[in-house]
Amino acid sequence: MATTTPLTPPDQRGKPPPIPSGALWWVVCSAAALGLAACSSLGPHRVWGTAAAVGYLAAALLAVRGRSPRTAGAVAVAGAVLLPLLWLLAVERAQLEVRVVARSAGLLLAEGTPYLQRPVVPEDFNPYLPGMAVFGLPEAVAGPGPLTDPRLWMGAAFLGAFAFALPAGSRSAPLRWIAACPLVALPLAVGGVDLPVAGLMCLGLALAGRGRAGAAGVALGVAAALKWTAWPAIPVALALLAAASRSSDRGEGRRPPERAAARCGLVALLTAAALVLPAALRDPAAFRAHVVDFPLGLTDAVSSAASPFPGHLLTTHVPGGRTLALLLLGVSAFLLALSLLLRPPATPADAASRLALGLLLAIAFMPASRFGYLVHPLVLAAWAAVGETPHHPLLLRVRKQVSR
Repeated sequence: MATTTPLTPPDQRGKPPPIPSGALWWVVCSAAALGLAACSSLGPHRVWGTAAAVGYLAAALLAVRGRSPRTAGAVAVAGAVLLPLLWLLAVERAQLEVRVVARSAGLLLAEGTPYLQRPVVPEDFNPYLPGMAVFGLPEAVAGPGPLTDPRLWMGAAFLGAFAFALPAGSRSAPLRWIAACPLVALPLAVGGVDLPVAGLMCLGLALAGRGRAGAAGVALGVAAALKWTAWPAIPVALALLAAASRSSDRGEGRRPPERAAARCGLVALLTAAALVLPAALRDPAAFRAHVVDFPLGLTDAVSSAASPFPGHLLTTHVPGGRTLALLLLGVSAFLLALSLLLRPPATPADAASRLALGLLLAIAFMPASRFGYLVHPLVLAAWAAVGETPHHPLLLRVRKQVSR
């Protein structure tokens, strides 16, 4: 006979912290959108900034007039996501990443690899793992069009994964807020490859927290086949499952649930390998040039990811700065791994927070980085704040000891 035992600490059993939804929040979002519209040199970003600023301002006015957060949030989503997305689809404008994904899908179908053999300029490079090409397959098969645009499929994957990562019955408000948040609304409208990765990481941690190790491995393996940034989520999920296994077997002579961590890790690696290796082995040199050398700044073509984070500043302005930045990146990874060993996360929310911190450090010290990468820690932190409720604690199946 088996019972379920909640492992959520008592201090985490209260209601999750409220998410910002007042007039001040929407005013801040409007100001951020206006700032991007005024400062960006990218046409799609200016379109988004103008439309989003109006949508956020309308949401702020509704909040001041006492309308419900649901109504204000819906107006914000309409102005910051739907309106600019429909306009950009109509005029066939998108961020460069969308075209890269579409081209990679065509190459995958034609040549068995999503990577150009001899990339020259930055626009030739595809720094994503082979799984990302899946989002371009509709356009590669059916041709360009509003319904085959890769950004639609990337956005749908993100929203679906994030929704399933939330507790059933309390999904609408967090989903509406995360969609309206500027760091998420922008890539939803102009195209962003980081969104499906972030959503799948949340889903993987959620499934691990529910004791579904195999399903968690599939979600994390798919995320790992999209971008390198998803790989840190695998050891974090394994630490969560292993810690839960040790807690459940305290006082017993054996620890069969610990096999859940091994099962999750094996499924994740097999899933990622099945999606990555065929294309990687097709042309190993091109694979390395695109997804290893180019992101690390080791090619003659310089990545356009040049936000002024410490890693980029060190690489640009300090002799030997690239080596120093990579060293700091390695130290950050080591400290994250050490923290998982010494103090493994006890709940999915703890795991998401730990992963968000690790990714934030990685973004800071990468030689080539951009502000858009911050969507990873933002989505993880938001999910950690609202994704664990008293009705959905971390559940583990524990063997009931037979009294003699």
